Amino acid sequence: MRARVVRVAMIAVSVALVLFAVPLAILVWSSLLTEEQGEMERVALAAAVRVGPQFLTGDPVELPAAEADNTIGVYDLGGHLKSGHGPGIADDVVRQAYTGAAADGQAGADLVVAVPVSAAEHVNGVVRAAAPMSVVWTRAFLAWSLLAALAGAALVVAVLIARRQARLLTGPLEDLSSASDRIAGGDLGARADPGDIPEISRVALAHNLMVDRLTELLDRQSHFSADASHQLRTPLSGLLLELEAARTAPPADLPRVLEDTARGVRNLSRTVEDLLALSRHHPEEWFTAAPGAVAEVLSDTEQHWHGPLAREGRRLVVNVDPEIRDWPVPASLLTQIVDVLADNAARHGRGTVTLTARDTAGVLAVDVADEGTLRLDPADVFVRGASSGGGHGIGLALARTIAGASGGRLAITRRTPTTFTLYLPRLDDIA
Repeated sequence: MRARVVRVAMIAVSVALVLFAVPLAILVWSSLLTEEQGEMERVALAAAVRVGPQFLTGDPVELPAAEADNTIGVYDLGGHLKSGHGPGIADDVVRQAYTGAAADGQAGADLVVAVPVSAAEHVNGVVRAAAPMSVVWTRAFLAWSLLAALAGAALVVAVLIARRQARLLTGPLEDLSSASDRIAGGDLGARADPGDIPEISRVALAHNLMVDRLTELLDRQSHFSADASHQLRTPLSGLLLELEAARTAPPADLPRVLEDTARGVRNLSRTVEDLLALSRHHPEEWFTAAPGAVAEVLSDTEQHWHGPLAREGRRLVVNVDPEIRDWPVPASLLTQIVDVLADNAARHGRGTVTLTARDTAGVLAVDVADEGTLRLDPADVFVRGASSGGGHGIGLALARTIAGASGGRLAITRRTPTTFTLYLPRLDDIA
């Protein structure tokens, strides 16, 4: 591209120089020719002043000294050279001057000017001044050489400027191309330098923004896949353990175990459907996916977690303010977040687990509390990989990611008793 820019600049400058230099060269030639003719006319007039009528009777005429290669001659009315230097017989330029007006033109290789010699309003003769055309050509050649040198210098300067501008233009584009190649090769941290040219800078910034969004989307999808696997792996492992235990040592209440297993399979199927529903939507659309009423969602959560908590001798209490029982909420999203918080309370908490849904100035607040004490630093609770033991530190990070991406917020509101609070705007306010 640099060569193309330089080539275009050279063509443009060359055309401009030709369009400028050719008329200028013609003007220089015309000016030099006119100047030489004027000089010859002045010489001829000076000689005509010295020529009197007596030259016709044969008296000698004193003509002014001519410059080297120039000639001055006086002709009578018969066209014969009477004094000085010139052709023996008058040429066309001299014959034109017999009409009483000065004449000029070329005669062979000479530039000729003829001036009439008059007395009593009668032409008595003609003074002829001549100079070789080579004098004019020499001056013109020197002028044209200077003009060509200036044009060449202008072309060199234009090429240097074009090369510099080509570097300025192509540098950011080459950097953008290099960044694109590195990104295509897997280096998602590569970014293009915006440069100093506004138009290219906007392209580079748009390119970087696109890469940032793609990187964020890929990271989010990667984390979502890992988190979804975690969400499915935990209940699936529990089901496998229960079935393995029932197979090796069939309990007396086998129908109850099978019923619990069937309920677990249904819950797992619901989790898969919820995660698939979320995966089909962009995170900005998660909040509006699969709407439902808050009371129904928390009722399903109660049915899911009542059995597992009861087997550990713990209670599950669900409190929903009557005024917000029918509030529309994103059912899949709320189910996944509350399941993570309930699982966290079952694993790391103790005592009764309480789910409370309340209205806080037009915003839905869902509290998940147990009777334990948070031992981790609140700043580390939602960090991926952080766990107080027995977990992978993924679930809470997933819950906060889903909440934040959908316009909500998940926070720790109390350390003792441990209380997590999810804040969600009304679904109909978003719609």
